[in-house]
Amino acid sequence: MTSRMASSELKKNLEDEEMLLTGGLKSLLPHVLRRIIRCNRLTISNTSGMAEGYKQANVVILHKSLADDFEKFCYANDGPLPLLHRSQPGDWKCPSLSSDSDIRTDCLQYRKYEHGACTGSLKSLKEYSEQLKDMVTFYLGCSFSFEKAVQKAGIPIRNVEQKCNVSMYKTSVPCYSVSMFHCNLVVTMRPIPESKLEAAVLATCELKEAHGAPIHIGDPGLLGIQDLSKPDYGDPVHLHPGDIPVFWACGVTGVEAIINCSAPLAFTHSPGCMFITDLKNDNVRSLGGVPQVHCISQDPLHFSIVSAEAAQKIKTLETLIGIDPGERGIVHLQRRGELLGACLALSHAGSVLITTGFPTHCTHEPPEENDGPPGALAIAAMLQALEKQVAIVTDQRAMDLNKKIMEEAVQLGILKKPIPLLSYQRQNADSALMFLCENGNPGRPRFDHLVAIERAGMAADGNYYNARKVNIKHLVDPIDELFLAAQTIPGVTTTGVGDGGNELGMGKVKDAVKKHIKNGDVIACDVEADFTVVAGVSNWGGYAIACALSVLRSCEIHDRYLRRAIGFPRAPSKRLWLPALPSVTKEEKLLKTLVQLGVRSGKTASLEMEVDGLPFYNTHSLMIEKLLQEAQQ
Repeated sequence: MTSRMASSELKKNLEDEEMLLTGGLKSLLPHVLRRIIRCNRLTISNTSGMAEGYKQANVVILHKSLADDFEKFCYANDGPLPLLHRSQPGDWKCPSLSSDSDIRTDCLQYRKYEHGACTGSLKSLKEYSEQLKDMVTFYLGCSFSFEKAVQKAGIPIRNVEQKCNVSMYKTSVPCYSVSMFHCNLVVTMRPIPESKLEAAVLATCELKEAHGAPIHIGDPGLLGIQDLSKPDYGDPVHLHPGDIPVFWACGVTGVEAIINCSAPLAFTHSPGCMFITDLKNDNVRSLGGVPQVHCISQDPLHFSIVSAEAAQKIKTLETLIGIDPGERGIVHLQRRGELLGACLALSHAGSVLITTGFPTHCTHEPPEENDGPPGALAIAAMLQALEKQVAIVTDQRAMDLNKKIMEEAVQLGILKKPIPLLSYQRQNADSALMFLCENGNPGRPRFDHLVAIERAGMAADGNYYNARKVNIKHLVDPIDELFLAAQTIPGVTTTGVGDGGNELGMGKVKDAVKKHIKNGDVIACDVEADFTVVAGVSNWGGYAIACALSVLRSCEIHDRYLRRAIGFPRAPSKRLWLPALPSVTKEEKLLKTLVQLGVRSGKTASLEMEVDGLPFYNTHSLMIEKLLQEAQQ
């Protein structure tokens, strides 16, 4: 009888273990899993896929004298380090997260660090119970917690499919430092089919305690990751055809912070071997809207995230400037979403080069028209306020004029300070590359984005034409070459703003220009930009870009993505960039300055308060007011 009972119990144990090995782990309750882990009955290497729908936690254990600073470090970097619980010294239970846990035994594996060096992997910390009496345990959110939500959205979890740990990488992105705690961000990577990118962001964006939305989508090199097949922690995960690498902030960032602080003694979980809590992933926090995903670059591949509300505001700005007061037929040149794409790319840029200048009045001195410079300065002013590097490149013969315009813009309060004013001349085949990159090296570009606004663009025959088919090539420096060269430099994107099709960057819509614009078969610009913003007046396009950049900076979802969930949100309540927006008063004074400098209206050559033959008052002033109202509501 006893033998039969023993045989029955052995059979049951074998069946239990078989269940564990065939997927039962994902459906077991957390307290059961912790008990199994405590007894060292599992031979698996990570907890990904376990206890589906329940929160898992990274673990950092350090001396109580360091605890306050580490807590501040967590709050300053709550993307990678969302704090679930901080224990009292010597308290290895955690009733707020689990009913019967013991942090000394309930992780699959631990790591021991002494003076910043990993000195061992451990199955249990019980032998260090005496030291733990003076140590504090931090439980930090983990991306394993959101896997169930991602799967429910119909998105595959490749590392679970491939039965391996998630890939984790050190990046070149510095965290916000607090006292002795400093390190670069660590991220997890999950391959996501391109068609599911937005679904993946939606599934994770409100799960703040599981790291929330991704912090980067696209080329790993933009994070300083050189080789996806060589993760710093975890296992390499194979991408399927059509998959895009998507990166989330990772709690192993805490491990890097422990290494760098060189504490005499510290413990962490072994990456991938999480503490499993009793808490379900049912607490969500609104980030102020529904996120959208937009591609802003193909080389390198780069996607951005913005709220649907902010995206709609920018699309409304695009509609406002798309009216055609001159009845040129520009409706045929317009493409929806170009303003949003351009401004997302500008928002990610650190250094921007702007060009303007259309010498349409070749029988006058100066030959420039007054459409272009105000829009260029509006963009530059906002970029300055957003703390980006800005420079302007223009024709050598117009340098003195542009210096005077810039000096006045500073005096009028449009610009905070003067902007570097550059000229470009072709000397050899490498001139454009040398201008745009340090020592002509495409791997070290000086600018991330180029903007042309109402800039004479080269036609298919190599000449430059005004709207009346007059060749003005003798007045135009070959700045188009910079935009052509930019197409060959990875990571450099371009925007063209125009209102007639003969402006630099309008090559993207040249077929429509040739078909629908008067003289289009001759005057159409042949040089493309990545983004083409078509407006009734080019200045309006500049104003709209400035307003759209303000909208993006006010968007919490986009702000978090820009800063990689590192540091603190830029307080929308302060909105320090708002004074940089164009205003009727500033633009009125600038136009008066242009008139005094002899810069004429494009259509009429008049030295009056008009642009492109349209009066400033009740036309341009009304457009500025409408754009500001939409951007600030």
